[in-house]
Amino acid sequence: MVRRLHLHLQLQSHRLLPVPVLPRLLRPTSPRETSSSSAHWSLLTRPPPLPVPASVPVANRKASVARSVATTSASAPQEMVKAIRVHELGGPEVLKWEDVEVGEPKEGEIRVRNKAVGLNFIDVYFRKGVYKASTMPFTPGMEAVGEVVAVGPGLTGRKVGDLVAYAGNPMGSYAEEQILPASKVVPVPPSIDPVTAASVILKGMTAQVLLRRCFKVEPGHTVLVQAAAGGVGSLLCQWAKALGATVIGTVSTQEKAAQAREDGCHHTIIYKEEDFVSRVNEITSGNGVDVVYDSVGKDTFQGSLACLKVRGYMVSFGQSSGTPDPVPLSALAPKSLFLTRPTLMLYTGTRDELLACAGEVFSNVVSGVLRVRINHTYPLSEAAKAHADLENRKTSGSVVLIP
Repeated sequence: MVRRLHLHLQLQSHRLLPVPVLPRLLRPTSPRETSSSSAHWSLLTRPPPLPVPASVPVANRKASVARSVATTSASAPQEMVKAIRVHELGGPEVLKWEDVEVGEPKEGEIRVRNKAVGLNFIDVYFRKGVYKASTMPFTPGMEAVGEVVAVGPGLTGRKVGDLVAYAGNPMGSYAEEQILPASKVVPVPPSIDPVTAASVILKGMTAQVLLRRCFKVEPGHTVLVQAAAGGVGSLLCQWAKALGATVIGTVSTQEKAAQAREDGCHHTIIYKEEDFVSRVNEITSGNGVDVVYDSVGKDTFQGSLACLKVRGYMVSFGQSSGTPDPVPLSALAPKSLFLTRPTLMLYTGTRDELLACAGEVFSNVVSGVLRVRINHTYPLSEAAKAHADLENRKTSGSVVLIP
């Protein structure tokens, strides 16, 4: 009887003590292997709660364990990735290669590991302060293609492993990985590789908006493309020719003139050697062009207006040479001209608009209407050199940064 009582007391005392938890021996070979789930990562790395003496009341024991877990979670290391950061406005030298925390996707978000990042002149505008970034410091970049590595809770329509592209907001594509709203990405067709997709998504959607919505180019129209050998200019020339237009393009060198002709320009003008206004007037027999697509800005703006026919359209979509001088409305009156300054994001504001725009671009790439010229690639860490070359007109076609 005494022996049974002794055994009973031992069993009761053991029930009061916490059962020790053996630490897991498995660890991921790389933090990225578990980036799709923060819960999975913490499960593998979080140590067991510290034992609490049996004399401590149950409520206090629970609070103690909770504090222990919270302290451990707070001290757990955050996963870091590399990104380009801008801490001050200025030249290419302000682009810094740094470690940043990427975090986990929240509801409606995905985490993307970038495979290719498109370089665009809008990145230069933000770096210089022509356009104002919402925060400082910031990560530039508005175009990328990558693989989905994690999805936020409750998200449908996207899954880990999907290849997706995005262009526009939110800014921040100059990074190895980034968090994106799932509503802002589009699927990449399997027949288009990531580098090609990254080189064409923003520039291609820009061209689609310019040619199909700002001014709808049709057979018989004559168009003037400033900077015809640039990333957007190259696509404009190809697409406008496919639509049946006569294409005139301005370039800076004989080499770029040859490229522009390959891309569909019927007439090329080397603006360093001849006055483009006089040459356009000659080509059109004094009639002018139906539309001008001008991304150069200050240096060409007034001349572009002069090249237009009566009721012509001036589409200004960039200012690589600087912001154009103000234009009084009265300057448009003599020929009843139209002037617009479009922003891509306002033409792709709804999900349907985004999918339709990107879908037409990818369809034209697959069919061969658009041939993407990826003439330059740089490591993402050398974004400063890529910016310098772009600004010094050492590039043509598309420029892609590889993380």
